[in-house]
Amino acid sequence: MWKVYAVVAVAAFGVAYSLGVGLPWSALLGVLAPLLPAFLRGVLLGARTPSAREDPANEVMSGTEFEDHVARIARTTRAPVMMTPVTGDFGVDLIVGRRPNRLAVQCKRQARPVGAGAVQEVVAGAAVHDCAHTMVVTNHGFTPAARKLAELHGCVLVGGAEMTRLASTIRRLVTPD
Repeated sequence: MWKVYAVVAVAAFGVAYSLGVGLPWSALLGVLAPLLPAFLRGVLLGARTPSAREDPANEVMSGTEFEDHVARIARTTRAPVMMTPVTGDFGVDLIVGRRPNRLAVQCKRQARPVGAGAVQEVVAGAAVHDCAHTMVVTNHGFTPAARKLAELHGCVLVGGAEMTRLASTIRRLVTPD
């Protein structure tokens, strides 16, 4: 891939210099030209990302609909997503990714901050489902006890305004190192 970047850089430099652009500006264009596609891709993805006010999770939806919403976001990472049964799930609502980097996700749609119980459930359920990482997702926030427990167990908490970064957080956790 670096060869393609090198060819594009040299071509951009050559074209700019041959059109009469000064040497420093031609060199700058040669360096920046290969970065343009990645920049444009980021701009387009950012434009498609809903703001906190536009996020469907802020609308009225049931707990099951919220799980479906989180599953749809997780599927945008191109990782496999399994929804567990409503009962007997050991506190895990979604399993995202492949072994050995599977992620156990507990979804909580509540009108108040989520407590430490949700963190306890997903941490315990992760071992049952053979997951390496844990996450609790909510439309609201978290209590101080939940934050402390999550920090002790390495559980990722995503709530409220952080919902817009959910896909990138999931991608980071399920992508092999």
